[in-house]
Amino acid sequence: MSIQKMISEHPSVAASGWHNEALGQAVKHAMYCAAICNSCADACSAEPMDMRQCVRVCMDCSDVCTATFRLAARRTGSNRQLIRSMLATCIHACEICEAECARHDNPHCRRCAQMCRECAEDCRRALESVNDEVHAEGEVSTFEHGAA
Repeated sequence: MSIQKMISEHPSVAASGWHNEALGQAVKHAMYCAAICNSCADACSAEPMDMRQCVRVCMDCSDVCTATFRLAARRTGSNRQLIRSMLATCIHACEICEAECARHDNPHCRRCAQMCRECAEDCRRALESVNDEVHAEGEVSTFEHGAA
């Protein structure tokens, strides 16, 4: 099952024609990133060395990714400003988690760092895409490309 297909088949999307492929990809990767970060935090808690900071940032990133994909997957009505804020927050959380996990030489942290990089890249593309849509529609924009 594809979350991107699910979003594109939503009655609101079908009626309006507003399907943002970049946002769909960001939703997908945020879902995966939430799961990977959660698993990494659990694996870190089983490591013999002190991994408290890594556990913390992985759990924070997982929670932010979860909130981001849940909000961005909703297509009834519109709340682009909040979606834009969540995408920017997700980018920031993923960057923090990637940097922390990159400090550790174990397979779960390497995988988590890679997933965070991919998620941040997709969220950047989605944020740019949503910003472009806002500009095309002439909405007033106080939020651009990840800067709050």
